[in-house]
Amino acid sequence: MDSDDDLMELVVGCRAGDNAAWAALVQRFQRLVYAVVCRMGLDEHDAADVFQTVFERLQKHLPTLKDPARLRAWVVTTAKREGLLQRQRARRMVSMTVVESDDGLGLGEWDVPDEALVPEQLLSHLQQLDRLRQAIEQLEPRSRRMIELLFSDEDQRLPYEDIARQLGMPMGSLGPTRQRCLDRLRRILTAA
Repeated sequence: MDSDDDLMELVVGCRAGDNAAWAALVQRFQRLVYAVVCRMGLDEHDAADVFQTVFERLQKHLPTLKDPARLRAWVVTTAKREGLLQRQRARRMVSMTVVESDDGLGLGEWDVPDEALVPEQLLSHLQQLDRLRQAIEQLEPRSRRMIELLFSDEDQRLPYEDIARQLGMPMGSLGPTRQRCLDRLRRILTAA
């Protein structure tokens, strides 16, 4: 019996509620799911969460599955999507633990993990900033000045009235002019 026939038999068994068929199907794809998410850099706990979610979705998806031969591709795609979602969730969460005090009373300090960018993220961030800086330099001087004034550091940001005065334009035309500047900037960035 070839692999596609075997897979079809497992899917039919799962649809019929056969627990042994479900166990065989999970066993058939479990290493694939772990391989996909581990290549994404997830730790064992996050990988286990993704594993559970993928097979939960598979159980719901099986009744509507038309082509069991495409099941492997579905599992890989779902594992990738869930892995990306898991990574996004992990970035938003901050893990904190209490560090015991020396006096033994248990009233220690909070140990907050370092949220600094890892080297790859930092390099990517710096490259994006450099691309943006180069694109801004390609704008005509008035547009460049407008972008600098509108998007300066928060503590140095001027009110719209002051920006309009510095640029010598009516305050009502700031919004549409800003949009045209951003559109030009977007075209420069996508052309690069």
